[in-house]
Amino acid sequence: MKNPIEHLNKVFDSRIRLGIMSALMINAEVNFNELKELIEVTDGNLATHLKTLEENNYIKVQKGFVGRKTNTTYSVTKAGEKAFKLHLEALEKMIKSIS
Repeated sequence: MKNPIEHLNKVFDSRIRLGIMSALMINAEVNFNELKELIEVTDGNLATHLKTLEENNYIKVQKGFVGRKTNTTYSVTKAGEKAFKLHLEALEKMIKSIS
């Protein structure tokens, strides 16, 4: 068996990106303010991490309006779902090999 550490994805090293992906894996979509509240980060910090996930094609961004206010929602892509599951499996294997 290959070393599970080789299957860890650098994109998910960040606590914030891990939190974003976890939230999106269990919800069809989440808006910016919900994510900000859930993960407890600043607007700028969240925006930076969302951009990284979007650039890697792991999340999809939909911009719209609720009344006159802008509403940006995020959802996980198929590629993002697959990459995140592989990352979690690698973490699990690593933990099991230690214990």
